[in-house]
Amino acid sequence: MKRTTLSLIAVATALAAVTGFAALTAPDGTVKVPPIATGPMPVERSSLLCPAPSTSEVAETDYTSYTPAGKAAVGAAAKGGTAAKAELKPAPVAATPGGTPAKKPSAAKAPGTVTEPGKPVGAEANGGAAPALTGAATGALAPGWTVQQTTVVPAGGSRGLLGVACSAPDTDFWFPAASTAKERQDYVHLTNPDDTAAVADIELYGPEGVLKSQLTEGIPVPAHSSVPVLLSTLTGEAAQADVTVHVTTRSGRVGAVLGSADDKLGSDWLPASADPAGTAVLPGIPADATSVRLVAYAPGEDDAELKIQLVGENGTIVPASAQSLHVKSGMTASVDLPDLTRGEAGALLLTPSDPKKTTPFVAALRVVRGKGDKQEVAFIPATAAITARATVADNRAAGSTLTLTAPGAAAQVKVTASAGTEGGTTVSKNVTVKAGTTTKVTDVVPAGLKGSYALTVERVSGGPVHAARVLALPQDGIPMFTVQTLADDRGAVQVPRAKQDLSVLDD
Repeated sequence: MKRTTLSLIAVATALAAVTGFAALTAPDGTVKVPPIATGPMPVERSSLLCPAPSTSEVAETDYTSYTPAGKAAVGAAAKGGTAAKAELKPAPVAATPGGTPAKKPSAAKAPGTVTEPGKPVGAEANGGAAPALTGAATGALAPGWTVQQTTVVPAGGSRGLLGVACSAPDTDFWFPAASTAKERQDYVHLTNPDDTAAVADIELYGPEGVLKSQLTEGIPVPAHSSVPVLLSTLTGEAAQADVTVHVTTRSGRVGAVLGSADDKLGSDWLPASADPAGTAVLPGIPADATSVRLVAYAPGEDDAELKIQLVGENGTIVPASAQSLHVKSGMTASVDLPDLTRGEAGALLLTPSDPKKTTPFVAALRVVRGKGDKQEVAFIPATAAITARATVADNRAAGSTLTLTAPGAAAQVKVTASAGTEGGTTVSKNVTVKAGTTTKVTDVVPAGLKGSYALTVERVSGGPVHAARVLALPQDGIPMFTVQTLADDRGAVQVPRAKQDLSVLDD
């Protein structure tokens, strides 16, 4: 009698992935059904795209590249061996709609290559020639890979602290809180990571609905290139202070982020809002915010009637300045929320005024700190809860504040500070967030820190948790700051998996 082993695990797994069921027939006619289970497996490749940081010659940009240590990275290392890499490469700026000449490719140095999980790597790029970047992480460096881009522009029309977590490519993006007003210069940066050209469309929606636009359909984005599109050049209608931008691709995929510069308020990046949903949480409002403006848009056929609540450090309240917001279908709505925080860091919670009527919407906040000619702006998009783990890089010994919001039930999370880019020891702490509150975390800092570090938030138990990092780097009396919300890093994915090998006996 001869034993023949059939290497059919991969086949069975693939069939199960497609049909949910796989069966094998042995030579004796019996049917063997392999036990199939679904389980999380570490991703093997992650892609990220960073926009060109600034056109200012006095801009100073820091990049921090980091992959968190943990089970996902260990699993990827066991599966992928030592063939792991995480690096970014320059993506030249291509011609923009309307015939603006393309920038010459820059020789600016891209961030250093990450060599192992748990150790952040930093790099610098100065001036207005720093390019957009595209890149990927593979093997053990793929699960949770993140890159933070932080730019300081000390003077000029784009003065400010601009921060953005480099984003993954996609095909659909929403940007509430944009503007075509004269005092604003808002650009949508489209970056293509792939070997073939992508084609994008841009739609603009103001308070009265669709803005008549031109040069917004079929925008080509060449392979491995970036295209900045100035919003005010896309429409001949009167300038609008509140605009929602919808970016889609008809072919290919892009990374998209909106850069905004205000003559009086400074500049920062506006990342895409979470996908349209019936509720939204916008975390990371600083305690000393002097102005908060909510902008929302309902893309469906129904209006959205939203209840506004602030989830603060001592509980959840309905602001006296505005208790609700009516968002008409296909139109951008906004409301100012003066004296919102009253000295407490918090998050805005938007829910249906009528729990029985849920209408999908997107939303973002424009937040201002300071007064008079010493003001600075930042943006906070609606952000999904952390389901497993999220990371934000480029934290500083002074100036970084992590906020954790539990809008429903109480939750427990584990916060880990990585080693520094130039030295330091990892530190972790379990944090309990009470139901309906926001908790500030400022004391999780690497021992012996040198350089900047990353903060990783892992959900342990309890209800949903939304997180954001406020980075404050004041200059010349201006309270420069930027807010990065933390999105789940999708370091693991659910895939079908066979529990055992499949063997049959052959006479």
